[in-house]
Amino acid sequence: MPAYICTACGTQFPESYTPPPQCLICEEERQYVPPRGQTWTTRQALAQSHMNAFREHEPGVIGIGAGFAIGQRAILLRTEGGNVLWDCVSTLDAATVSLIEGLGGLKAIAISHPHFYTAMGEWSRAFGNAPIHLHAADKDWIVNPNPAVKLWQGDTLELWDGVTLVRCGGHFPGGTVLHWQSGAGGKGIVCSGDILTVTTDRKWLSFMRSYPNLIPLSAREVEPIGAALKPFAFDTIYGHYFDRVIASDAKAVLEKSVARYVAAIEGTRGY
Repeated sequence: MPAYICTACGTQFPESYTPPPQCLICEEERQYVPPRGQTWTTRQALAQSHMNAFREHEPGVIGIGAGFAIGQRAILLRTEGGNVLWDCVSTLDAATVSLIEGLGGLKAIAISHPHFYTAMGEWSRAFGNAPIHLHAADKDWIVNPNPAVKLWQGDTLELWDGVTLVRCGGHFPGGTVLHWQSGAGGKGIVCSGDILTVTTDRKWLSFMRSYPNLIPLSAREVEPIGAALKPFAFDTIYGHYFDRVIASDAKAVLEKSVARYVAAIEGTRGY
């Protein structure tokens, strides 16, 4: 039986003879059902139409994606303690498996929020049932359960020395970013998905409950995002698309972006 994949958000559902009646991720207000209606594909069909591209952003940081669904981009982090896949994409072809195996395989998978769960089970199985670290606050959005899923709680989880998951909340209650201490030549990096969204000009960050439906977060939801990352040093932020990168001075960008957002949402920004 095929495991159907939603073409709008990229989420893979459990094996079934027929496609699911609806995509629970797309029906919720943070995503959307396209005007054409809900459509489905499979991993085998997807392999005929899409292939992953790779970009080495810096030593040890390789972006992976195929522009499918909402354009999710994963990141392979080659850290001192092992390789971790940050976020996940629906596309997993033989070339991708061979490339990652040649670079040492995967020690772990960690995902920012449910819009990036995609085909996480397929990725885990392809790399020796690598553990998938998801925040427990978002467990109800796991539509395709897998024994490799490890739910964590609290505000931080150190995967190994220098690699830490940080719960920021915001976009989803369990919204998570990854901090790698040795990235950016030892200055530190944050991989953020769209928990911290790198804006189009790549000079600021923003924060939303729903990006396609333009639902903002409140000040009380955004201020803790800055507070969660205050203890960590970092110079670069890698966002959710290949080109969404804050290349330097990223911690200061986060601080001023939180202040700008809060002033705008509370109506205290000067004009």
